[in-house]
Amino acid sequence: MVASTSVTPFSVSTGGTVPRRRFQRGCLFKRGKKLVWVGIFREDRLLTDGTIKRIQRKVVLGPCNKVSERAAYAALQPYLDAVNVAPAPAPKVGKTLLSAVQEWREQIAVNLEPSTVRAAESHLKRHILHRLGSLRLQELNAKTLQAFVTTLAATGITRKSIENILQSLFSILRVARLFGNAFPQVKRSDLVLPRSEAGREVRSLDAAQVGQIITSAKEPFATMFALLGMTGLHAGEMLGLKVADLDFNHKVIHIRRSVDSRTKKEQSTKSKGSTSDVPMPPALEKRLKDFLLKNYRENPNGYLFANRNGNCYSVGKVTEYGLWPVQKALNIDRTGLHAFRHAAASQRRAVETLAAKIERHAVVELLPTAELLPTSG
Repeated sequence: MVASTSVTPFSVSTGGTVPRRRFQRGCLFKRGKKLVWVGIFREDRLLTDGTIKRIQRKVVLGPCNKVSERAAYAALQPYLDAVNVAPAPAPKVGKTLLSAVQEWREQIAVNLEPSTVRAAESHLKRHILHRLGSLRLQELNAKTLQAFVTTLAATGITRKSIENILQSLFSILRVARLFGNAFPQVKRSDLVLPRSEAGREVRSLDAAQVGQIITSAKEPFATMFALLGMTGLHAGEMLGLKVADLDFNHKVIHIRRSVDSRTKKEQSTKSKGSTSDVPMPPALEKRLKDFLLKNYRENPNGYLFANRNGNCYSVGKVTEYGLWPVQKALNIDRTGLHAFRHAAASQRRAVETLAAKIERHAVVELLPTAELLPTSG
């Protein structure tokens, strides 16, 4: 092994910064059956964890029978110049977003509702991790997140979807900050989102259509649709009802739980305001009593609506097998179960408008609420 005696050349400073020289001279040696010159030197490498490690590099410089030792040194010199002149890469410290997401999954996601976790995981998988996952938390500044938003918009993601994606991202970053990680604090208001698109028409049902669907549907779907149309419950809240939640004495229905649309597991209601008592109109009271008498299926959990296995129904099955066939027979455009909630809200607004009109004009007349609600089958 022969040590090189040459040093890295340098020019006289003209006012600029002179890089710190490490004075690596390198080494040469011969190897192989067909001898070749091999040069050895050391180089700083930035590892994935943000630390710097000095590694040994070897480069083949040519066959010994064609390249002299002097020429081999000359061939090695550019490699030495690069490491002698180039400053060491700045270390990157701190957690990546991927690490923060893993902590969120282990410590936070297990305590959230399944539907919330599914939405967040969808955002992470489809949009967040493959664009931002490898970045350090310190790199998630306003400029980086604005570029992320602009990229999403350029790929056709709607403003509403971008808002949902940012909500998932910011909730994870909020947890990371609470866990002691320091990084730039960017607010939603700091980012510029694309302009809102023209509102998409939401399919809904009017009172007449709700009445037709209830009349034409079979049990237990008819009573399900009556509950949705007359109370405005979420579908999961309706499916989570138990017989004990029906208070016929006080004419109210106690809303205490919801059922996840995919797993069918019980969970809390969508919001704290949803956990309340809703009125039980006379038409709905009559239908519920008839249902309990004639069509109720006993089940160990006491659900008001139970399938043949004694479990609660799923939203998808009720929609596919209970609602859509009836809508097809009645020539009504397909909707989801949420359309009943829109219908109930419209009826409620109609009642409130009528009450305001009566108060303004002092008209002594009363339109029965039952006329604004679906009739019982």
